[in-house]
Amino acid sequence: MKKINLIVWCCLFLINTQAQNKPLELVYKQVDTTVLKMQVYYPQGYVKGEKRPTILLFFGGGWNTGSVNQFKHQALHFAAEGMIAITADYRVNSRQHTTPFECVKDGRSAMRYLRTHADELGIDTGRIAAGGGSAGGHVAAATDLTRIDEATDDRSINARPNALVLFNPVFNNGPGNYGYDRLQDSYQDISPYHNIRKGAAPTIVFLGTKDKLIPVATAKQYQQKMREVGSRCELLLYEGQGHGFFNYKSNKSNPYYEATLKEADRFLRSLGYLN
Repeated sequence: MKKINLIVWCCLFLINTQAQNKPLELVYKQVDTTVLKMQVYYPQGYVKGEKRPTILLFFGGGWNTGSVNQFKHQALHFAAEGMIAITADYRVNSRQHTTPFECVKDGRSAMRYLRTHADELGIDTGRIAAGGGSAGGHVAAATDLTRIDEATDDRSINARPNALVLFNPVFNNGPGNYGYDRLQDSYQDISPYHNIRKGAAPTIVFLGTKDKLIPVATAKQYQQKMREVGSRCELLLYEGQGHGFFNYKSNKSNPYYEATLKEADRFLRSLGYLN
């Protein structure tokens, strides 16, 4: 599998640049008959051998469903800003009959794949961000804060991102919060809030004040706990907005799609990911 991916990569770079809207598709993991792929979007004019900051994005869908294309337009935006942007598939209940734990395992496997193949992919391993929306935001945060790993993963490879960009993430799965009904007594192992520790990646969170799944109070508690361990956590609240307010809409413009990307750019620029 690895050899095939590298052959595809080398052929691709017979020309020095890759069209921004034509992603490179790679298989990053296979579990039994399930093949998991990622779409890699390169900046216009990228030249082989360069090392670029990278962002890995996970779709939402309550760990039950969702499409790898949810964050395609955000990925195109970040690629246009000079980053390598990646959208990754992961197992969900409706397709693979899995639990949230498999979602997190796949997220951490995807991060390990990027670090393992950083040289051929052109990734700066000191500047890899993870992000996503709703359950995808949970997966991104859990790649950093939990220790839920696939048994076949090489655990000597760091699965943690260097920064997090989270869109209405379900990052507290304790009693009274989203996901507890499914997780019950195992919530403490998978809930990012309950695993915040010193060294947690700097984070930006986007949340609507009318989100029915993530109360503003829950997000403020997350921010406070991050600050208590010395980690940066920005919380941006959008008045009157509900769950998924940030999504790209093909049939009309969405000012919140633009506004959240503008703030994400500012955050990433402050960390040295963007010029």
